[in-house]
Amino acid sequence: MKTLQFLTRRIERKLHHWRDGGRQDDSMTRHSSVNPRSSSGAAALSGNSPRRGNVSGPVSTVVAVLCLTGALGQRFYNQPKLDVGSRAPQTLVAPRSDRVEDRKTTEERRRSARLGASPVLMGDPTINQRVLSEVKRYLEQGNRLREAVGEFPYVDTGLLSEEVQRYLRNASSWEWRAIQWTLSRRLEETVDTTVEATEEPLSELEAEAAEEVVVETRHEQMLQASRLGAVNGASQVLSDLLQSQTSPMNQAIEQLVVGSQQLDEDGVEALITAIETAREQYAQALEQLSEVSYPNGQPVYTNTLLNLSAEDWQQTRNTTLQVGRQMLAQGIAPGVPPTMLQDSVEMQLSLALPDAQIRHLMSTLLMNALEANLVTDPDRTRERAELAAQAQEPVYVSVEAGDVIVEANEVISQRQFVLLDHFDLVRRDPVNWIGWMAFGGTVFVAVSLYGVVERRVHPKIGNGDRLLILLLSLSAPVMVLFGVPTTSFPAIGLAVGSFYGSWMGVTVVALLSLIMPIGLEIELGYLMAGAISGAIGGVMAGRLRSREELALLGVGVGFAQGASFFLITVTSLLLQGTTGPLWSLLLETALWQGLWGVGWSIVVLGVSPYLEHLFDLVTPIRLAELSNPNRPLLKRLAAEAPGTFQHTLFVATLAESAAKALGCNVELVRAGTLYHDIGKMHDPQGFVENQMGGPNKHDRINDPWKSAAIIKKHVTQGLVMARKSRLPKAIQAFIPEHQGTMLIAYFYYQAKHSNRREVKDADFRYDGPIPQSRETGIVMLADSCEAALRSLKDATPDDALSMVNKILRARWQDNQLVDSGLTRAEMGKIAEIFVQVWQQFNHKRIAYPKAVLSNK
Repeated sequence: MKTLQFLTRRIERKLHHWRDGGRQDDSMTRHSSVNPRSSSGAAALSGNSPRRGNVSGPVSTVVAVLCLTGALGQRFYNQPKLDVGSRAPQTLVAPRSDRVEDRKTTEERRRSARLGASPVLMGDPTINQRVLSEVKRYLEQGNRLREAVGEFPYVDTGLLSEEVQRYLRNASSWEWRAIQWTLSRRLEETVDTTVEATEEPLSELEAEAAEEVVVETRHEQMLQASRLGAVNGASQVLSDLLQSQTSPMNQAIEQLVVGSQQLDEDGVEALITAIETAREQYAQALEQLSEVSYPNGQPVYTNTLLNLSAEDWQQTRNTTLQVGRQMLAQGIAPGVPPTMLQDSVEMQLSLALPDAQIRHLMSTLLMNALEANLVTDPDRTRERAELAAQAQEPVYVSVEAGDVIVEANEVISQRQFVLLDHFDLVRRDPVNWIGWMAFGGTVFVAVSLYGVVERRVHPKIGNGDRLLILLLSLSAPVMVLFGVPTTSFPAIGLAVGSFYGSWMGVTVVALLSLIMPIGLEIELGYLMAGAISGAIGGVMAGRLRSREELALLGVGVGFAQGASFFLITVTSLLLQGTTGPLWSLLLETALWQGLWGVGWSIVVLGVSPYLEHLFDLVTPIRLAELSNPNRPLLKRLAAEAPGTFQHTLFVATLAESAAKALGCNVELVRAGTLYHDIGKMHDPQGFVENQMGGPNKHDRINDPWKSAAIIKKHVTQGLVMARKSRLPKAIQAFIPEHQGTMLIAYFYYQAKHSNRREVKDADFRYDGPIPQSRETGIVMLADSCEAALRSLKDATPDDALSMVNKILRARWQDNQLVDSGLTRAEMGKIAEIFVQVWQQFNHKRIAYPKAVLSNK
């Protein structure tokens, strides 16, 4: 393990030495200002990039162009001079007879067959169960409606036929009154006739006369019933009475008369009561039928349901359920026209339900319940597609010796190119230098555009960062060369966006997606899906502040890659006029693309910590992790030098507020401030904030030179601790630069008054360097003002502002800020912010009454 750590550190030192250009004066050019115009993610680099030595612009550009052109320009290697679409310079003939396979055409046909194969459908058991449950629910609803109407027939069919019983139950109230009136008159007439017959037999002439009287009497009764109906507004009664003897009303009257003659008085009364009861139940059932609600708003049941006998209803139920199962077994494909489905249902019902009304009723029920139940079977569909592809025979091109393959100045077709390539007549060159150089010019333009963005976002980016971006970019052609069905754009976007900001991530992905199809053969779907997901990853990664957020972003990147691949592929197929695409295969491929996107995020998550250490990157995520108070070094500082730790927290609050107002890198300022005084752990008691009111160590030493050396040592020891903990150089820079070359005034003037020996300024000044960035300059000012602000008790804000301005003016006049990038105008703004933070920390509180404190 120690050997591995040793080797890792050696590699890092070598890389850092190369990256810094081997410059001996690295410490003088370490740190520079953040570009206020850069995005939040790009600002994360401001702490480490500017302090690195830069390789000259032209050299780095040439290296990038050569590497990218060499890797991306595969199309220009071993390229034939004669290609499909070009003109033959002369007539070319076949040197021998041969039969050559046209692999490209064969693969295109197989691909078309694979995509054009119709999907294999299967019934979905879940849908089948749902449909059958719906049919049973409708049938059960019919049962409940029929229970309300009672049993049928409701009287003995020997007395009244089923047709008459249906009519009587369904007849209007005025028809029923007319029937009752007529029935009573007919029964009285029958009784009178019977009495007369028992008195004395009539002669033939008298019998004929009596029959005429009976007929006239019936007409009178019918007219009377008509008048009764007319008075009550029942025009239908009049119409029925005037019809023939076969009308429903006349049949009902005749059967009632005959039936009544077979019954005694109680029996007739029971018959009439049964009919009226049936009529009441029927009326209630009709009311319930009208109140039934249906999911799609289309009513299913009518009064036909109530007129079925128990046997007919049972047969109808069984037939309907059986037809529903048959329809599901046959399968209902999505998109089947409703009229076609209804015709099929009625055809199946007609075999078992001859009655048209019942058939229409059950057809409506099934149409309400049935739905498409056929879904694609992925496995069998894939198998059919592969069989269809394999069924495509290889395409061969045959030629006889001496046959002309292509005439001079003729445009070469695919068939001719196959023969020319087979006979080595296409004149392949190892490198198409003209095309390769033209492509190199395109790459140069792309690199130049990248340089414009780089200078705007990171004007002093180091060549180590350029090397990392170049290596990440070269991963894209490597994936294509190995035949991997995806691109590494998502990884590039996530990594570059996370390391260098959103603008950089989007720029690299966009430029690569534009130049890659020029030099490499890559499918449009893979290219566009990778570019879209990579751009999204680049935009969002620059705004993240934790690994967890990066992991969640990976899910979004994967979804974007899968969805965009699916949409682009479907659009391409539709534009090509391809019919019958295999949606299941497309969905499966899109799912794999989505998984590739998620996989790239996992790769970035795994390698980013190593890249951050290897290339000394300071990303927002790494800064957030370094600012965690549970980091070992910060926990030691809080335990061993608690006063210094509290001092650090207050300085961090001051510096963060100022950095935010000035548009600097707030994350870098906070992390750098937390570690700027870790060197005080070498001798905590040598600093007054850790003495906790105890004796001052320097009073016992009584030697200002030794005391100054102890104070200065916290810088050198802090750098040792930072290197041992492998803190980024951007964080290490805060340790010496927050003190700059300031004078340790207290011990300097103490030495002046001691008159022991000659006092030299160098003995009482920090070694520097002075702040090299706005961030370290702000921390120097915050550190200088912290003790003074804490010492204020009853001062007004104006007093505090005056004191802070004096301190800032002293640092400015001492030339501590000349290399920081801070301007004189910004000093006043910084002072106001420091006072505002001081006011927030020293707000007044209401004094508690003594009674509260005494718990009485």
